[in-house]
Amino acid sequence: MKIVETSLPGVKVIEPSVFGDHRGWFMETHSDTNLREAGIDINFVQDNQSYSAAKGTLRGLHYQLNPKAQTKLVRCTRGTIFDVAVDIRKGSPTYGEWYGIELSAENKKQLLIPRGFAHGFMTITEDVEVQYKVDNDYAPECDSGILWNDSTIGVKWPIDIEPILSEKDKNALTLDKAKNNFVYGDGE
Repeated sequence: MKIVETSLPGVKVIEPSVFGDHRGWFMETHSDTNLREAGIDINFVQDNQSYSAAKGTLRGLHYQLNPKAQTKLVRCTRGTIFDVAVDIRKGSPTYGEWYGIELSAENKKQLLIPRGFAHGFMTITEDVEVQYKVDNDYAPECDSGILWNDSTIGVKWPIDIEPILSEKDKNALTLDKAKNNFVYGDGE
């Protein structure tokens, strides 16, 4: 397993070791031991999976507020997505900045997104499955989000089409108006 730092402190790309032969391949998709040895100590409590049929489906930018904030470990098991993390910790030197990476069934990369960051993705192929681990259960009362095309964040989504959005995501607020109780340095 290889862990790559990104431009956003705490957001990491995880590249699992893949072992292949004439039969196919094998990889560990998650190892508490390997993460702890790399200085990442997270207790994941829930696995989630989503399916998107159409290219251009956009989910996000989502997060859960404290006290039910979530760290996510995201991977794409079918198709390809452009996965994005946005720093929403007030007072952070990288507040409002984003990082994006292509995750695919082929490249097998994963993105670790800590608490205090919003998360979203756009499908760049059809028939996409995404799986992710979280370290806190879903709590609807803490559910929040930011508008996917907030100009103050300026995410450069990879395909220039009108995205397919849920009503919730269409009506999300901009970063300056969205509910947010994350403060840089408070343990996120």
